[in-house]
Formats: sequence, C-alpha cells, structure tokens
Amino acid sequence: MKRIGLKASCVVGFDGTGHVLWRDGEVVFAGSRIEFVGRGYPGPVDQWIDYGNALIGPGFIDLDALGDLDSTVLTLDNGDERAMGRMWSAEYLAAGPRETYSPEEEVFKYRYAFTQLIRNGITTAMPITSMYYREWAETFDEFAGVAEVAGELGLRTYLGPCYMSGMSYWRADGSLAHHWDEERGLAGLAAAERFFKAFDGAHDGLIRGALLPDRIQTCTPALLQRTSALSRELHAPMRLHCCQAPGEVAMVKRLRGKSPLGWLQALDLLTPRSLLPHGIYTDGDDDLQRVIDGGASLVHCPLVFARDGEALNSFGRYRAKGINFALGTDTWPADLLENMRHGLNIARLMEGGASLTGSLDLYNAATLGGARALGRDDLGRLAPGAKADIHVFSLRGLHLGPLFDPLKNLLLAGRGDDCIASYIDGRCVMQDGQVSGVDYCALQRQAQRQYEKLMRSHSDRAFARPDWKTLFQPAIPFADDYSADAPLSAIERD
Repeated sequence: MKRIGLKASCVVGFDGTGHVLWRDGEVVFAGSRIEFVGRGYPGPVDQWIDYGNALIGPGFIDLDALGDLDSTVLTLDNGDERAMGRMWSAEYLAAGPRETYSPEEEVFKYRYAFTQLIRNGITTAMPITSMYYREWAETFDEFAGVAEVAGELGLRTYLGPCYMSGMSYWRADGSLAHHWDEERGLAGLAAAERFFKAFDGAHDGLIRGALLPDRIQTCTPALLQRTSALSRELHAPMRLHCCQAPGEVAMVKRLRGKSPLGWLQALDLLTPRSLLPHGIYTDGDDDLQRVIDGGASLVHCPLVFARDGEALNSFGRYRAKGINFALGTDTWPADLLENMRHGLNIARLMEGGASLTGSLDLYNAATLGGARALGRDDLGRLAPGAKADIHVFSLRGLHLGPLFDPLKNLLLAGRGDDCIASYIDGRCVMQDGQVSGVDYCALQRQAQRQYEKLMRSHSDRAFARPDWKTLFQPAIPFADDYSADAPLSAIERD
C-alpha cells in the first residue's frame, strides 16, 4: 500500500484521552489506516504533501446531516409554515399525496448534499431529508441509488430509508390532526431491514446501515417496538427525532401517557445505539437521567433552532450530567463550524456565563462525541490504527485574523469552505476545495431547477391552492413582476 504523509503548521492528534495539538505536525497513513501522528516520522514515505499554514484534523461527524435541498430556509420570515404548504392540508390528504420529485431527482438531492458535506470537512454523515413533499416516505430502490452516490463520492455514511406510520396535517380551522397508516409504516421498516442486510458494509465499509424512523410523533407503538427489536438483532444504530417542539411533547403525552423520553424508555429505545436529535423540550432532570441511564446520545443542532428563537437549556448543563453529545447540521448550510460557533454562543447565553461550555466541548461533539454515538473508536480522532478520515483547513484567510490558537480562530471566524482537502478511508476525495469528479456549476444549475419545482409544489399542499409565488416573501420586496415564469435566480443565464 502506498504510504502518504501530510504536513501542516498544526495537527490535531489524540493521546488516548483527548485531542492534543502538534505544531509543525505530520500525519502518515497507508491504505485506510493512520500509522503515525506527531513530528519526525522515521520511516519511508511514498509521497509527502505539505499544506503549509493549515490545520490537519479528524474529519467531522454529522449525525443529522442535511441530505436535501433545504426547505427550512423557505420558512424564514414567511409566517406560519402551515399556511405556506410546508405541512399537508386536509384537502391535500383527501386528494392523495404525491411525489414532488422524480426518482432521479430524489437521488440527485443526495448527490448535491453529499458534495456540500465533503466540501465543509465532514467525512461521516447520517443524512436526513424532509418528508412533507413526499407521497409517503423513502424506498429501498431510492436508497440503493443513494448508497451508490455515497460510494462514488467517497463519503462515509450511515444510511437507511426513512419510515413512518403517520403524518400530521392541518384542518381548515387551523387545528392539527394526524393521519395513520400502520401497514405502510411496517412495510417501511421491512424495507429498512432489507436495505441494512443488503448494504451494510458496502463500498469497502464506507456504507453502514442504520434504522431511521421519521419522528417520534409519526410512529406508532408497534412500529417503534419492532424498531427496538430489530436494532438489537442487527446491532444497528437507531436515530429518532424527539423533544423538538411543544406540540410534539403534548401529542405524545396525550396519546401515550408519558413524556417522549419516558415513552422511549418504556419501549427500550434508550440504548447506546440510540441517537436522539434534539432533546430540547424535556420533563426536566428525570427525563435527562433516562438518557444517561440508557447510554443514548443527543444530536445537537443549534443553528436550525436559533432561527426560530429556540435553544437547548443548556449544552453545558446536559453535558455536566454526563450526556454524550454529537453534532448535526440539519439545515443549510452544511457547515459544522458555524454550528459550533452558534452552539458556543447560545450555550453561554443560556448559562449566563462562560464557565460551563468551552470551545473544545463543541469540537469534541463534532468528533469524539459523534464517534462514541456510533460505537466507533476508530473515527473522530487522528491516532495510529484509526481510520484515515482527515480534513485540512486553511489558516491563511484574512478573515481568520492573527493566529494564536487555530481551533479558536476557526470556531470564531472560520467557514466550512476554509476546508481545502479531505481524505476518507485513506482516499483523497477533495483537493484544493474541489470534490473529485464534481462539476460545481452543473450541480448548482440542477439544484436550482429542482428547488424551483419544490417551491411550486407548495401550492398543492396549502388550502385553496394559492399561487405559489404568494407563499414566499423576499426580505426586500421585488420592484416589479417582470415575468411570472422567470427563474428565481440568474443562474440559468450564467
């Protein structure tokens, strides 16, 4: 195997307990495994690559990774999402839900998103997409295509088709209702099991299977009980969104007679295999103790909630109790540095000071915490024997300011696109900011066309089918309406 050596002004190593910083450091790997981290490697190296003034670190782990053309940005300053077609209406449900994208477009959105993840220094991802514009949930055939895309790009992924047994919708009077289809939910679980058995370990281990039910309020007891049993049988990680809205908590208490975390405990779904975004709305310390006792991990996504004025209270308090945190992007942009920055600032606001949460705590969540959530001691660190999942962030940018501590500079002022190179499983998947084999301009053109198709589909789900253009208001009003068919972007004229 060819032995590759990387050099940079700063290298984040691992001493067996935590991250350590090497100045003028080196990382040497052969095949998919790291052999050396430090300074002065004594053996032969086939190729040295010197990145100069840069930080070489372990690839980020994103366990609620945006796998979509993000629709949450459409809700920004646009009022109640129920009125804008981001939820099903009763009349849409009665007419019969339908797919917005073609099968090829469904797979394309993952290609676009996976490229963005790699571009931002993320090397391991467990993706998430929206279900509201789908006929129901995801399919085996679709995810066979997604696995091929991940393997082609070289992204380490934990995959499985999302499944659910229900969907919320709103009535004309504005009240919330719930549509249930148990048979369809169980068929979705069967498809997820089939995918796991067919693809777990594919592409030389880059693809791993996972059980990914949609959200706690869209799953029936039978679906979650069978998910719990299957997770044990397959030793499969299971991710379930919960405790993310007051309405969800109220619904679960009304239907199940317990808090969301109390219900998951009763279903044996708080285990070391459980990953739970987002854990914001709980029944206090008793609920948090359930997470600790079960060994589950919370996946923290600070940015997407901050946009709506919501926050975890608090990262430092949860962490001090012993809860393991991973990080997720969830929304656009696919930038974990930005989520670390927001997470740090929000935690300190919620905690009324800087003593409970430090910058390293957020960095650890994006690396070691994510690895622990996956049960992997070969990810999230640069150490001999670990997987060669490595990113390189340039420290040359004027926006970073004068350097003292490269991690603090990146966390306070850096951007995901400061990442200039990425290696996954020892393969270089990005160099000089270019993801291998991807035409960025063509990718963006297709994404823009597809996004406008998504926006037009909102009219179908909104009551009385209003003109889709009335559902989205720009921050600055357009001066005129020169063409109803004009693209929203000038990208097609480029």
